[in-house]
Amino acid sequence: MKENILNLLKESGDSFISGQFISEKLGVTRTAIWKYMNTLKEEGYEIESVSKKGYRLICSPDILTFSEIKEYLNTKFIGKKFIHFDSIDSTNTKAKELASLGEENGTVIISEEQTGGRGRLGRNWCSPKGKGIWLSIILKPDIDPMNIAKITQVAGAAVCKSLLDIGITTYIKWPNDIIINSKKVCGILTEMSGELNMVNYVVLGIGINVNIDAEEFPEDLKEIATSLKIEQEKTINRKELTGRILNNFELLYRNFLNTSSLSASVKICKKHSILLGREIKIINRNTSTLGKAIDIDNEGRLIVQYENGETEAVISGEVSIRGLCGYV
Repeated sequence: MKENILNLLKESGDSFISGQFISEKLGVTRTAIWKYMNTLKEEGYEIESVSKKGYRLICSPDILTFSEIKEYLNTKFIGKKFIHFDSIDSTNTKAKELASLGEENGTVIISEEQTGGRGRLGRNWCSPKGKGIWLSIILKPDIDPMNIAKITQVAGAAVCKSLLDIGITTYIKWPNDIIINSKKVCGILTEMSGELNMVNYVVLGIGINVNIDAEEFPEDLKEIATSLKIEQEKTINRKELTGRILNNFELLYRNFLNTSSLSASVKICKKHSILLGREIKIINRNTSTLGKAIDIDNEGRLIVQYENGETEAVISGEVSIRGLCGYV
């Protein structure tokens, strides 16, 4: 009901809408409407109330609910259901819990804050309230479990394209980081539940440092992490960016499922790769090997040439990649 009232307020634009009209339209009492209006105000909506005129929405808060994102959303199934939290330990943890209970394909779990955000290889992820995009998507693809790592490449391409759509050029550090100015601005974490030849579900987590200020990063992250706001020197519209990412992800993901080809995503990943042509360290458990990143093949594997001239196709998830002199 609250969302229906909010929709009526938004549809009325700058005009007042009477409590009587809302009451008749939605079949609720004037007292109930008053209570819902107060709830919306508590959530950050600025609503003007004038006797004998009714209610008018002045401005909406910077929150990532479905009501706020839907005007930017143009998908068939991704994000048709949003589960929004003000604060949560980890959207990936909650998404896995919900997926195991049968939550539908394409559901988005999103939070204003994560208190226990996780990155790849169990690393912590800084997720302050209202400053980023912290979301997870539940997916149920009918594909070989061996191909799940490719979804990370699809997500990386979608994020990179979405940022480019709003005028921000970024680079992809294979397989799952988005880079600006040699610092990490986004991380992608793909987790799967499945059996030997069947996928039960996949949870795709995307964390983007959007409007974090430099002083908000912990000391140990300041040298390797940044935000869109820091690099662009302006506040970024989180709602629009969230919608664009979900739109682009669905397009690339459906292309991947329908064609069994990763080529559309790989094309973007190669064009915006920060590794290709560079000397890198390939870290596998406790050992590291020097090599040169020379290509990303159509399976999403990083092609590395070692010092002895031999080449190898490195599979996402098996290794960690570092630049010789730092993070990239």
